[in-house]
Amino acid sequence: MSFTAKILLLGSGELGKELTISAKRLGAYVAACDSYEGAPAMQVADEAEVFSMLDAEKLRTAIAKHRPDLVVPEVEAIRTAILAEVEAEGTTIVPSARATMMTMNRDSIRELAAGSLGLRTSRYRFAESFEEAEAAAAHTGYPCVVKPVMSSSGKGQSTVETPAALRAAWDYAVAGMRGDRVRIIVEEFVRFDYEITLLTVRTRDGVLFCPPIGHRQELGDYRESWQPTPMSAAALAAAEEMARKVVDDLGGYGLFGVEFFVAGDEVIFSELSPRPHDTGMATLISQNLSEFDLHARAILGLPIPSIALRHPAAASAVILADREAEAFRFEGVAEALALGSPEAEVDVRIFGKPVTRKNRRMAVALATGASADEARALATRAAAAVRILYA
Repeated sequence: MSFTAKILLLGSGELGKELTISAKRLGAYVAACDSYEGAPAMQVADEAEVFSMLDAEKLRTAIAKHRPDLVVPEVEAIRTAILAEVEAEGTTIVPSARATMMTMNRDSIRELAAGSLGLRTSRYRFAESFEEAEAAAAHTGYPCVVKPVMSSSGKGQSTVETPAALRAAWDYAVAGMRGDRVRIIVEEFVRFDYEITLLTVRTRDGVLFCPPIGHRQELGDYRESWQPTPMSAAALAAAEEMARKVVDDLGGYGLFGVEFFVAGDEVIFSELSPRPHDTGMATLISQNLSEFDLHARAILGLPIPSIALRHPAAASAVILADREAEAFRFEGVAEALALGSPEAEVDVRIFGKPVTRKNRRMAVALATGASADEARALATRAAAAVRILYA
């Protein structure tokens, strides 16, 4: 079989599925890995492997078996030391083993941003026991935000208003962590006007930026996003400068989701993911090249002549399950798509996850509009039209 590159994808959720589609359109061969069978990316990949990526032996065995040109992580729970070893042996890790190791854990990336790079962040401390969490919260003050150093999609994250609520937050963070390391971060609660994701693409020809994406979270997880979000020229310039600093330090090529809090013209670094970001699902309808297309081009060394919005504004709204089930179906897709018009597009992407869980993202509705508010309202209506029916 002839292909442009062989990719070993570590993590096969909805983001991995869209990346697989983008990469295969460019001629790549994709072997998708995850801890369960039938994961979304496996449904469109060339091969699939089922194993825990925290299992060092199985991870190394999969890399040796497939001999990929590129190892592309899509989840946080990976035995990253193995990636460093295979990179030293000549395998390319996207964007790099160092970047993967640092960003898989909030402690490492926060220390890099606040310490080495001098970026503005909230006050914070780490804790490996409840007693340390109490001391950390005393340092940051109340309210504060508690979350695992390794998690995904906001799992285990909560805001703590008083010392009496800290124990429950500690237990929730430990239960929601990924990996096998019990460690949390306690952060100052930042009073911000809004938060953004700045999709930042590091290519062989330089660093590129997508228009900023605004987003709303519930229970620490994204519920809707919209692009662009209004920012002052000073705030946008500050965000771009900070994003450029951190991705250049991390190195490698690919798309990074860099999160910021914004208060007036002040920009505060929050987090970074070295891969497509869940809030960037809006780019599936908003841009000439989605975040998945951009990541695929960057890691394959292909040119990106321009990044442009196709519409004045666009938005995404998630469709959640409300219980655990193995037998279910979707209704209302036709009703959702019928909301589209020549002036405003509507699309629905069903991820293909084999089971539901309470508050698990199962699909997303996408919409465009003359303004961000119009696009958000339409995406929300479309998402509400899609219903999950359980057997």
